[in-house]
Amino acid sequence: MADFLAIVLALVFLVGIIIAYWVGYKFGAFRKNRQWEFDLPSHRKDAIMKSRAVLTGHFSEQLAPFLPDFNYSPTECRFIGKPIDFIVFKGADGKDINEVVFVEVKSGKSKLSPQEKKLKDTIQNGRVRWEEYRVDDDVTGERKDKE
Repeated sequence: MADFLAIVLALVFLVGIIIAYWVGYKFGAFRKNRQWEFDLPSHRKDAIMKSRAVLTGHFSEQLAPFLPDFNYSPTECRFIGKPIDFIVFKGADGKDINEVVFVEVKSGKSKLSPQEKKLKDTIQNGRVRWEEYRVDDDVTGERKDKE
């Protein structure tokens, strides 16, 4: 009889632990959902503000050559976007390119990304070169003159 009573008490104890776990889990999930509902408006507002800042930055990048105090002629600028915003072919308007300038446009508190910093260092250290690539005539379908 004592064994039977011990088994019943153990089962009641296990059922109690299972019920306590389930209640705690549901209560924790309820609190988490309530907290999420409370925080959601501020998260949305923050996401909208960041999205606007990014869009404003992209818009500013595109318009930069047409804004006051931009140092180069808009017609000499070529928008690249990544990893640099513009390449300026100074003198191209007069068909006399005398300088190539890499321009990165920033607005607000934005800073150079690590990739942009590395590109800036590469350019400033003169690790820039010219290369010409010719497509083989077989690819373009052009015939070579027979001699």
